[in-house]
Amino acid sequence: MADFFEYIDANLDRWNDELDEFLRIPSISTDPERAGDVARCAEWLADHLRAAGIPSCEVVSTAGHPIVIGERPVDPDAPTLLVYGHYDVQPSEPDHLWTTPPFEPSRRDGRVYARGSVDDKGQVHMHVKALETLLETETGANLNLKFVIEGEEEVGSAHLGKFLAENADRLACDAVLISDTTMFSPELPCITTGLRGIVYTELNVRGPSHDLHSGSYGGAVVNPANALATILAGLKDEQGRATVPGFYDPVREITEREKADLARLPMDDEVMRADVGSTELGGEEGFTTLERLWYRPTLDVNGLLSGFTGQGSKTVLPGSAMAKVSMRLVPDQDPVEVVEAFEQRVRELTPPGVTVEVKRFHDGAPWVADPDHPVYDAAHAALEAGFGTPPAMIREGGSIPIVSMFEETFRSPVLLVGFGLPGSNAHAPDEWIDAGVYREGIAAIANLYGEIAVRLDDAG
Repeated sequence: MADFFEYIDANLDRWNDELDEFLRIPSISTDPERAGDVARCAEWLADHLRAAGIPSCEVVSTAGHPIVIGERPVDPDAPTLLVYGHYDVQPSEPDHLWTTPPFEPSRRDGRVYARGSVDDKGQVHMHVKALETLLETETGANLNLKFVIEGEEEVGSAHLGKFLAENADRLACDAVLISDTTMFSPELPCITTGLRGIVYTELNVRGPSHDLHSGSYGGAVVNPANALATILAGLKDEQGRATVPGFYDPVREITEREKADLARLPMDDEVMRADVGSTELGGEEGFTTLERLWYRPTLDVNGLLSGFTGQGSKTVLPGSAMAKVSMRLVPDQDPVEVVEAFEQRVRELTPPGVTVEVKRFHDGAPWVADPDHPVYDAAHAALEAGFGTPPAMIREGGSIPIVSMFEETFRSPVLLVGFGLPGSNAHAPDEWIDAGVYREGIAAIANLYGEIAVRLDDAG
């Protein structure tokens, strides 16, 4: 493993200026009025990939926002690594809650504040600079590199699946590397080995054909809001477990190795409680906070609407009531089986006098890695070289459906090595990336390219 810090430190001021340029482009994919900025950002990124050492780089149009493809072929017999990221960002609103303007990067307290700084422009830029570091230090790596950086991740990657399928031969690879996840702390680099899946639904309960006077009809007509409350209350038991039939049957037990990984992490429930502003933490009985977040499924109400919600009082018996309900899934739960069982349970809980409709929105399967694959050995070695300490194996409670998409398209392992930190405000005002992690992460990624080349080649 090479020590890249001398080159990194000699060029860090220039790179900071480049990162600021990148962050100033308001590439908000959800806003049609920003389509020109999204396209301009794609061109900016393609130019800088070429400058870093990607000879073949193009901006490819889709039915939505463009995708940047870069290729650096070295040897047809060498391993091939595909790097994925996204250059689009979330909207910045509410702008008045930002300490400094969202698209004018600000450096303070060892952090870089701007929309996209951690999600995901800052992490993409780290890969660009890691490649430059690798090539300019003449370290090199016998590794074919391909980059796929999209502009629609924040709107669900609507055109990515079709794009990957149509370009499967061109983008064929031995492994996929994604940096859009987090570390547990600035001193502890992490490899993410699992993500929860998701099922998202909407319940619509209907009773009378229109709202009624609660004095004239209350007690004689079934209230849809009360009925919805009954349904929602019945979906969980007193131990915090979902009552959906068969919900937990396929859930894997937490292994001793996984428990040992969790025990290594500097988790403080009191700090988390204070951070979220709750009086206490809760959840499924019999499990620690991290076990609940990463290894156990959930069922949560995400929104409610019914009756009169304005100022003052209005004695109304509502004609309908609505709730948004989502479930986070873990291996080996199947989203289709779960939602069908969920609908069955909802109908069992629905009282006479009302009807219920269950709308299915999006879903995504859970994902878990094979930590014994050689790319994980490569990541262990590279992260220790960059940060000076062995990495931890973690999971994340959220869902990234594209991970399974890449795995299924290329039949190759996906490696998640991210550099965000807890509280970095992705999707919120005052988003930031840690400047020290940015520096050390570039060294880690440069080493990772070399380690993957060696270990995949050795594995044949």
